[in-house]
Amino acid sequence: MAHTKTYIVAENWGKGFIEHSESAKFTISGFPGNIWQVPAHNKDANLWINKVLGVVKTKDEAQAIVDAEVQAAQAAWDLLSDEEKAIRDRPADITLVE
Repeated sequence: MAHTKTYIVAENWGKGFIEHSESAKFTISGFPGNIWQVPAHNKDANLWINKVLGVVKTKDEAQAIVDAEVQAAQAAWDLLSDEEKAIRDRPADITLVE
């Protein structure tokens, strides 16, 4: 099956990281661990990847990064007091899709 999504690692520097004109041309989804998902084989997405100095990862590599971030957040939640747990949800697992 052909890949429909490209996963990259790129640090979000804030304003200008994703311009309105870019998000109007293609869908950008962010995940824990500075993982970003964009359409594969898309000229505008590829230009954005170059702009943000993104490093392309396989889906499995990206999933491992997301899993590590989520597990760290879950471990931190597990250490909270019962009062704090009552007002915060435990971070949920995230599964990346093609």
